[in-house]
Amino acid sequence: MRYLRPVVLSLLIPVLSLVSPGLSAQSSAETYKELKPAQPTRSGDKVEVLEVFFYGCVHCYNLEPFVRQWIETKPDNVAFYRMPIVFREDYKPLAQAFYTAEKMGVLDKVHEQLFSAIHKDRAQLFTEAPLKEFFVAQGINGDEFTRVYNSAEISTKVTQAEVMARRYMISSIPTVIVNGKYLTSPAMAGGQRELFTVIDQLVGKESH
Repeated sequence: MRYLRPVVLSLLIPVLSLVSPGLSAQSSAETYKELKPAQPTRSGDKVEVLEVFFYGCVHCYNLEPFVRQWIETKPDNVAFYRMPIVFREDYKPLAQAFYTAEKMGVLDKVHEQLFSAIHKDRAQLFTEAPLKEFFVAQGINGDEFTRVYNSAEISTKVTQAEVMARRYMISSIPTVIVNGKYLTSPAMAGGQRELFTVIDQLVGKESH
């Protein structure tokens, strides 16, 4: 597996690598892989689009403006979610931060700011203490952050994310899962903009 070092981290972020077992074979012309077996979704009658990311991943950071633009124009029958990856133990603090922000209802307020702080401002937000300082700087109560961040609920969500990453056979980020059935990424699709063309094609395939 090949690795790239993010611009500000000592953490190593897996990038595009070998085809994982459980995925259909991929030719050079294919822009997605079919997951076998398909995984459950939480979107009900809507088509689920799930971005798997890590705040410390520079490729995820660079994709974020395209994600934001696509969300604004996505079809009405699409439910969009994010899931932080936990490749290793030292990925967990930022995964906890994501789910903490989601639980506290401040994800829209801190999501892009976390990316920017890490990759633009070189902030070392990889453990609880500096993450708490960051949240407080965004106007969020520090005691409440600590309570939620260390709660059993958040721990369970992180564990569930670890389990689902294995079920999706994810070996690189950013990765997008469409309706629990298809896996794609910028490199597979041929670029960041092209990724969303592939996503829209897969959404159309899954629309009824």
